[in-house]
Amino acid sequence: MTTPRTSTPADACCAVDSSTAPPANTESPLPPSSARGRYFRIATLDCSAEEADIRRALEPIADIRSLGFQLGARTLRIDAAQEALPLALDAIRKAGYDPQPLLESAAKVPGNPEDHDHAPAAGTQGLAGGLTRLAMALLLATGAEAISFFAPQELPWKIAGMAVAALAIWLAGLDTYKKGLASLLRGKLNINALMAVAVTGAFLIGQWPEAAMVMALYAIAELIEARAVDRARNAIKGLLDLAPDQAMMLTPAGTWVQTPVASVPMDATVRIKPGERVPLDGIVTKGNGAINQAPITGESIPVDKAPGDPVFAATINETGELEFRVTAASSDTTLARIIHAVEQAQGTRAPTQRFVDRFAAIYTPAVFAIAIAVATLTPFLMDLSWMEAIYKALVLLVIACPCALVISTPVTVVSGLSAAARRGILIKGGTYLEEARLLKVVALDKTGTITEGKPKLVDWRVWGEADEVSSKQLTATLASRSDHPVSKAIVSGLGVEALPVENFQALPGRGVEGIVNGQRLVLGNHRLIHERGLCGTDLEAELAKHEQQGRTLSLLADESRVIAFFAVADTIRQTSRQAIADLKALGVSSVMLTGDNTATAKAIAAEAGIDEARGDMLPEAKLDAIKDMQQRYGATGMTGDGINDAPALAQADIGFAMGAAGTDTAMEAADVVIMNDDLQRVAETVRLSRRTHAILWQNITLALGIKSVFLVLAVFGSATMWMAVFADMGASLLVVGNGLRLLRAKAK
Repeated sequence: MTTPRTSTPADACCAVDSSTAPPANTESPLPPSSARGRYFRIATLDCSAEEADIRRALEPIADIRSLGFQLGARTLRIDAAQEALPLALDAIRKAGYDPQPLLESAAKVPGNPEDHDHAPAAGTQGLAGGLTRLAMALLLATGAEAISFFAPQELPWKIAGMAVAALAIWLAGLDTYKKGLASLLRGKLNINALMAVAVTGAFLIGQWPEAAMVMALYAIAELIEARAVDRARNAIKGLLDLAPDQAMMLTPAGTWVQTPVASVPMDATVRIKPGERVPLDGIVTKGNGAINQAPITGESIPVDKAPGDPVFAATINETGELEFRVTAASSDTTLARIIHAVEQAQGTRAPTQRFVDRFAAIYTPAVFAIAIAVATLTPFLMDLSWMEAIYKALVLLVIACPCALVISTPVTVVSGLSAAARRGILIKGGTYLEEARLLKVVALDKTGTITEGKPKLVDWRVWGEADEVSSKQLTATLASRSDHPVSKAIVSGLGVEALPVENFQALPGRGVEGIVNGQRLVLGNHRLIHERGLCGTDLEAELAKHEQQGRTLSLLADESRVIAFFAVADTIRQTSRQAIADLKALGVSSVMLTGDNTATAKAIAAEAGIDEARGDMLPEAKLDAIKDMQQRYGATGMTGDGINDAPALAQADIGFAMGAAGTDTAMEAADVVIMNDDLQRVAETVRLSRRTHAILWQNITLALGIKSVFLVLAVFGSATMWMAVFADMGASLLVVGNGLRLLRAKAK
């Protein structure tokens, strides 16, 4: 596999001959300020097939300099001469699409709120109304079937049944008819054209209940797949909500004022208080504190910051007031680059063409050709009357109606999606369920995915001849006065009552000290104890063993010796080892990608049985790692739970987000959400995908096999209308029943 992921958030698009489709657009999702052209939102622009339709429609128009498609955002930029733009828009509308002007400022900023406010996407725009309309269409189609089956065969009842069926077709198939007719006018036969002609043909020869049911089910299947696009787009809005809108900036006059982050210049001084989010990237110039960098780097334990250390926008200042010098404008922060990376990874996805759509490039023209041949040649070759020949051709069209073929995929996929949901797996579209079987390697974030994501006291030891009970109480006493996460983990792990402390003070970036029971004590990190000359050779060797396992160490010491040391670490989930073993049993390799240090990464990977570990990785590095694995292995999955994982989740062929503890952005950027945070569900998804793929091909074989038999009978035999209905509805019932078997599949 040499290209990035090959699917869009939804694959509900019309058929197109893949040999004539243009390559997926690779234009940057963040247009440069110098980019020329007008921006338009096209609500039904879901995939490259529709991009190909629009490109073909615009080919005859001169003076169009360039086109820029963003499928994930459903936008099109047209750079054309002033007189050519109205012609281009008219051509797009004739092709069955509705371009709506979009504010240029909104189009140029990824995830800009204006973008969402001025141009809601298809699926979210009137989604409730669309569901209601299709439900009514399905109800009316069922009513038409009932009238046909139970009502007397008298003209008033037939007219009533036809009216009900026509209303169902109008409610469900208006968009399909528009696209189908536009395709026919351009001389292109695709699945929309086949649906339009087949439904019309079925209605004209008296099979109006069948026509209504086919159109209603087809429209519902399309809606199910199209909704994934809108969920993915919400990832950008979630990212934007992380960064503060205002920053406390120092003015040249020496006063502090609240300033919009977009107006804060480079090298300005900004102040943040404990509990506030960092508004911009910068370098600390004054103060000390612990910064929770999980939204950016994924580090499980907050990082101590002192003058000279970097801070990132959207991270959280947990302790101490800090001042920092701004090093990046709001449009170029690490967070902004994450936003750009998410959009780019989503925008460069080319859709996986469904087999039905690819097959339609051959099937549809062949069916039309056979029907025309039957209508025009059988009067001469088989001595039929013209009315008999036309009737036979219409029967052939009903037999060839793609109901069973069209239903075979969504019914099977929806059954698979329902089976997955019962197991705590939310899969955002049939494309991802089908493609999960192809995974060769799965990348895994560490914190919150393989591990619990919460620091815990995992080991402690009295050093020398100190008393164990006294050491615990003295340590808990000092740790209880600190709000650092490591100190909190120690207090929670020891579970003893604290004593009074005198002259307590914090040692920024080092630890704390105070007088307990008349004894001056410090509880600090390895660096502090080393600076005080209290680390002997034996102690250094012992501490090195823990540090190699990625543990954070705190040492209790008096003025002359170390009394005890305590190891805090993020512990591995109980299910992680079995989850990795399950992936290996399926032939899927595993790679850890984490923002923690390499030693921690390798220690956790060895404990979980992971094949490879990479540490010290920022979001862009994770994104590059996913691209590298796609080149080396092929289809690549990514599992994570943080904002820092969003670009990699979007770039991967299948992105898995841990739902219960995961961030909203990670869940929106991912294709699969593990709702119960059980990593074993990744392997379960692969198994379910393989089973779904097998049943899909069974259904396609059934549908095409039955169609082929009755097509031969229609041409060379005496196929009647009931045979046509049996060929279509019988095949449909078979594939539906076969697809529903997935609901009975049991989890391993």
